[in-house]
Amino acid sequence: MQRYKVNSRRQMELKIKNLKFKVKKSQQLVFALMLVFAFLLATFNFSLAATAEAKYYTELKFAPLSEIKLPKYERFALQNGLIVYLVEDRELPLVNGTALVHTGSRLEPADKIGLAGFTGAVMRTGGTKKHSPDELNQILEQRAASVETSIGEATGSASFDALSEDLETVFGLFAEVLREPVFAAEKLDLAKTQARGGIARRNDDPDEIATREFRKLIYGKDSPYARTIEYATVDRISRDDLVKFYEQYFHPNNIILGIVGDFNAKKMRSLIQAKLGDWQPNPKFTKPQLGEVSPANTGGVFFVNQPQLTQSSVLIGHLGGRFDNPDYPALDVLNGVLNGFGRRLFNELRSRQGLAYSVYGYWNPRFDYPGMFVAGGQTRSDATVQFVKALQAEIKRIQAQRVTAEELAFAKESTLNSFVFNFQDPSQTLSRLMRYEYYGYPADFLFRYQKAVAATTTADVQRVAKQYLKPENIVTLVVGNQTAIQPPLTQLAAKVIPIDVTIPSPPQAKN
Repeated sequence: MQRYKVNSRRQMELKIKNLKFKVKKSQQLVFALMLVFAFLLATFNFSLAATAEAKYYTELKFAPLSEIKLPKYERFALQNGLIVYLVEDRELPLVNGTALVHTGSRLEPADKIGLAGFTGAVMRTGGTKKHSPDELNQILEQRAASVETSIGEATGSASFDALSEDLETVFGLFAEVLREPVFAAEKLDLAKTQARGGIARRNDDPDEIATREFRKLIYGKDSPYARTIEYATVDRISRDDLVKFYEQYFHPNNIILGIVGDFNAKKMRSLIQAKLGDWQPNPKFTKPQLGEVSPANTGGVFFVNQPQLTQSSVLIGHLGGRFDNPDYPALDVLNGVLNGFGRRLFNELRSRQGLAYSVYGYWNPRFDYPGMFVAGGQTRSDATVQFVKALQAEIKRIQAQRVTAEELAFAKESTLNSFVFNFQDPSQTLSRLMRYEYYGYPADFLFRYQKAVAATTTADVQRVAKQYLKPENIVTLVVGNQTAIQPPLTQLAAKVIPIDVTIPSPPQAKN
């Protein structure tokens, strides 16, 4: 009973503090609105006087964008190998941090697909050696804080968010989750039940079917970049597997930690040292080597029959490249020529031919393995073949004809003018710095890219279109209603290869 009263008192204090904060913000908002109203009134009066001199939007002149600079940050390494980035930001009384771990689902055994995801989830939900899951949740909820963990395709992460006054407590819990997860068996069972539900529903969305099956066609169904979790692989995963996967990759000399917010850097260094400095490194650990990636198919038309559909989901493309390709800036300008309102694919396939509401085509690279060039969209069943042919024609056209000066200018300006949104707040900058170090890119990679985009010419766009787009290697996938697709897909290729997306049944329980 006493504990309940203490918790209630703490929650009431938090509510009062939050209410005061909201009142203060409301007062500031009212004052700001008064200023805005005064400004708008003055602007309106000025506009009335200037109406006779109004210009068409193409005649408007804008000052050049100001130079973007990185905010001040500190980088250092603990003796155990943990790399740390700190960025002070006193705008709000908040602190958040993220640890990046060199791991990922691409490193899990082929017969236990899902292991990495379960490890990342149960690290947090399973509690720690000092706190049960319920205790951990309660402490964080009382402070309006969070600690989360996950493992994706190419990275693992652990993060925290806290009020600056609760930083020491929340960071201590964050360190516990990183260092001392217990992987409670019942939480693994819950995660596996949820995964089985996801497997059962994975064919509900035709776009999801298209994305999943297209990756298999490009990378291969057994590739770590296209493998699919199944009932059988879920059933093979045990708590011991999670512990072993965690122990293989979670070492301080395999982690980059970044923290941004309302803190004193000197005190923050002391806190990190106190909570993580005595974490022993693994001197034998070496970052895992990635296998070579090659295209599983270099052409062909593939089809997933979904009789209930009234439209087709279409993807075409082939294996692509990486961000560190010197031609990536020019390829990104090419993306700008193809995509967006008023751009080539929109104008031709949507506006002129009326084949689709949305259409796109991107050179989509990855940091440390080849991405894809992919184009596609959704179209009416009876327009499927025409839609595919129109996409193919636009790919060949951008290779054969130089883009116009206007197209080039628009694509470059759109990219360069949006550059500022990469630096809206310090957390974005910190995330980018950490990601570049994680993948071995230079810290100024984004600025090099910016300069290269500005220097791109029409000749560059045509050159990279000819060099990197491969119409002869295009793989085509259609998810749709076979009966309603008229003319049939055989107009695209003599042989159309069917894909069976039937979900394998769960293994029979042993008696």
